[in-house]
Formats: sequence, structure tokens, C-alpha cells
Amino acid sequence: MTDATLDRVAVTGEAAELLRRLTEAHGPVMFHQSGGCCDGSAPMCYPDGDFLLGDADVHLGDLDIGLDRAVPVWMSKAQFAYWSHTHLTIDVVPGRGAGFSLEAPYGVRFLIRSRLLSDEELSAGTELTTRPVTTDDSTGQN
Repeated sequence: MTDATLDRVAVTGEAAELLRRLTEAHGPVMFHQSGGCCDGSAPMCYPDGDFLLGDADVHLGDLDIGLDRAVPVWMSKAQFAYWSHTHLTIDVVPGRGAGFSLEAPYGVRFLIRSRLLSDEELSAGTELTTRPVTTDDSTGQN
């Protein structure tokens, strides 16, 4: 934790290694914390840009995995209302998830380990950012 900043997300060494492999195979990647539809509340890893973010998503932080580019982690604002008092660590375990996340073919799945934030961490606060919604005029898509 640095001055007046709250570190909300972290990654285990094993998960960071898998993220480096996924980045090598797919290019830059990102996480969006699933809200529970298909795979409980699992962190879903996508090629960056394949999961469309909007103004209803908040940026929790970036994971330093030892590459030139950190891995951004996002969550919906509505879900963050429930998780706002927790620190999240992305880990990887054997088993298969729902199949939407990039690690599925490897026979492993990402999962979240969480802990309550301390009073000191909560008082440090943080500025969460949202992804601005932009429209490509030529396609009409976000």
C-alpha cells in the first residue's frame, strides 16, 4: 500500500505465471470479476478488448505480472457495492470453470481469494475509475 492509495487486487505467483503464458498466446489480457451468472463469482480472463466495458464497470487495479503491461482488473459497480470492503487476490487451481475464460483449455481455473480490508486500509481510500463508453461512428458498436 502506498500513501493514500488502497491496493484492492493482487495475484499469486502461480496465477502470474499462467497470465504470462496466456499473454504470450493471446496478446494483452484483462480480468472482469464475474457476477455469478455462469461460473459463480469467478475472475474471467479475456484478451484485452474482447469483453466490452461500460460506465457500469469500475477499475479495481492492475496486476503486475512482470511484463511491460500490467493486467487490468474490472468489476461491475453493482457488484462492487457488495465487495467494497474486501481485498481480492487472483489465484489459480486445478479444475475447469465455465469455459469463457482463457485458462479453461489448460485444465485450471482462476479464482478469487478475499479478505476483509483493515480499518487502516479503508481509511486510505481509493479513487475507482470507470471505463468511458465510446461509440465507433462507422459501426455503431461500443
